[in-house]
Amino acid sequence: VQLVESGGGLVQPGGSLRLSCAASGFTFNSHSMAWFRQALGKEREFVAAISWSGSTEYYSDSVKGRFTISRDNAQNTVYLQMNSLKFEDTAVYYCATDYQAFILSRSITSYEYWGQGTLVTVSS
Repeated sequence: VQLVESGGGLVQPGGSLRLSCAASGFTFNSHSMAWFRQALGKEREFVAAISWSGSTEYYSDSVKGRFTISRDNAQNTVYLQMNSLKFEDTAVYYCATDYQAFILSRSITSYEYWGQGTLVTVSS
């Protein structure tokens, strides 16, 4: 399993970024995908998850209404569109997937495979 994130960078408060995660090595359309983030000195936290078909999405309260998770099963890619970014969104963002097919979860313990992360910095 390989997960490769891209799209991070420096953005001003109120701005937008779109993260991508290219997946390989497993049956992409049978597995849910998730985004987590980890700020400096803090624990990794759940951001968003999407079911294998894309029909169900979960969001943390802190990003609901600002972030949108989506997936393209033809391209084996999951996205995180981030709008109205805030200083507190600064973190390394990780893409993750689970070993078991057809399971959707917000719990970090459900996800066994992780990308290397991409840094998002919100600063003026």
